[in-house]
Amino acid sequence: MDMNQINSLSPFVRFVKITKAGYLAGEWLDYDNVFTYIEQGEAVFMLGGTTYPIAEGDVVLMHPFMPHVIRTTSEVPLIQYIFHFDCNYDPVRSQWKEIGVGGEPQRHVPDREMLFASLSPVAHIREVDRIQLKKRFLMMHKEYMDNRYLDSLLLKSSALDLLAIFLRNQTSQPAKENKATKGWSIIEKCINLMQQHFSDPALDNHKISEHAGISTSHLSHLFKEQLGITVHKYLTYVRIDHTKRKILEGEDTLTQIADEAGFSSIHHFSRTFKNMVGMTASRYMAVHSSSSTTNGQNKPVKTRRIGDK
Repeated sequence: MDMNQINSLSPFVRFVKITKAGYLAGEWLDYDNVFTYIEQGEAVFMLGGTTYPIAEGDVVLMHPFMPHVIRTTSEVPLIQYIFHFDCNYDPVRSQWKEIGVGGEPQRHVPDREMLFASLSPVAHIREVDRIQLKKRFLMMHKEYMDNRYLDSLLLKSSALDLLAIFLRNQTSQPAKENKATKGWSIIEKCINLMQQHFSDPALDNHKISEHAGISTSHLSHLFKEQLGITVHKYLTYVRIDHTKRKILEGEDTLTQIADEAGFSSIHHFSRTFKNMVGMTASRYMAVHSSSSTTNGQNKPVKTRRIGDK
C-alpha cells in the first residue's frame, strides 16, 4: 500500500452506530467506506462474491460499492461497531448523511475513496489491540451522539486510530484462504431483481428463478446453502424493510404502504410485519415518530435494506 496515500489520509466520518441483531440476513451496498468491528457473535460475510467467516475480534473494512451479504451463524446476538467514512473530506460529499446508495451523484466514486480497495477486507484484531479499539470506538460514538462544536476533528482522530489498528493487524498476520461464494452471480442477480421489483405482488420463486435462468429448486438450494434463508423469506425482508422506511417518512397511510410494498392485503402486511419486527406497524410508527428523523441533534438517520445492520 502506498505510504504517501496513507499519510495523506484525512477521514470524514459520516455515521457511527452500534447494532445488535439476534438474526440478520441481508444485502447492502454503500457509496462510502464502512468499518465494522465484531464485538460479539459470528456471521458469514460475502464480500464481492467471496465468503469470509467472521467472528468476535474481526474487523471488516469495505470500500465504496462493495456488495456485501451478511447472515448470522451463532446463537448469541451479533453486535457490531460500525462507522461510515470518506477517506478525504469533500464539501459536497460531506453534506450526504444517508447510508446506503441513494441518488445518482453518489454513484460517482473519486479514486481517492478507493484507497483500501487493494487490501484484504478482513483483519483479526489481536487481544492486546482490542481494548484500545473498543475504547476509541466508544469515544467516537459518544462524540457523534453529543454532536458538539468541532466534533468532526475528534471523529477524524478516532477514525485514524481505528484504521491504524486495522492496518497493523492485517499486515502482521498471514493471509487467509477464502473461497468464492458458490452461485454468487446468480444470488446477486436475484437480489437485484427483488430490490427493484418487490412492489409487484406477483413476484414469486418461479419468476425469480426464471429471471436467473435456473430451476426453482436450484434457486432455493442456493439461498438456503449460502444465505441460510428461503427465497420467499428474503423477499419478505426486502418488502418489510421498505415499509419501515416509508413508516418513518410518515407521508402515507399503512394501507398505501402495504400496497406499494407488494403485499396482497393490509391484513397480510399487518401479520407479517408483527411476526418479523416484533410489534404492530402502528406501534412501530408511534415508537419511532419522535426519534427516526434525528440521531443526536442534527444527525439524520436512514434505515437500510433488509434488517438493521
